[in-house]
Amino acid sequence: MESNPVLLESKSSPINLLNEMQQLRLLGHLCDVTVSVEYQGVRAEFPAHKAVLAATSKFFKDVFLNEKPMDGPRSNVFLNEVQVADFASFLDFVYTARVEVEEDRVQRMLEIAEKLKCLDLSETCFQLKKQMLESVLLELQNFSESQNSEEESTARPST
Repeated sequence: MESNPVLLESKSSPINLLNEMQQLRLLGHLCDVTVSVEYQGVRAEFPAHKAVLAATSKFFKDVFLNEKPMDGPRSNVFLNEVQVADFASFLDFVYTARVEVEEDRVQRMLEIAEKLKCLDLSETCFQLKKQMLESVLLELQNFSESQNSEEESTARPST
């Protein structure tokens, strides 16, 4: 008697994996690269995991895959013209698939996503910017309609 194959799939495993990688990063465990960022004299260092960075950013993937064997594995990457807060948010996003930023930082997050070639973050920022724009347009439309109805009511002669 032959048994049919069945699919065993965990819905929670990807989230659990991300959560555990984030905890390892925050505790500095198993980190194999330090990313140094600097912007206008403000500098910070972020320990991280090459595999996570390479899996989420084409920029980091290219850096790590193009290491020369004679140089040994790269343990430091330097990024200039990247704000410390933005890179910290980038790391939070790639390790958790979510990050909370102020509305006025969304454009900067999109720029860092494009610089680091992180498609997921680019897509997320683009969708949020689209929602924000639609919200503003809806508010403008509502305002315009309320202005028009006020003008109509004042233009009618009272009897």
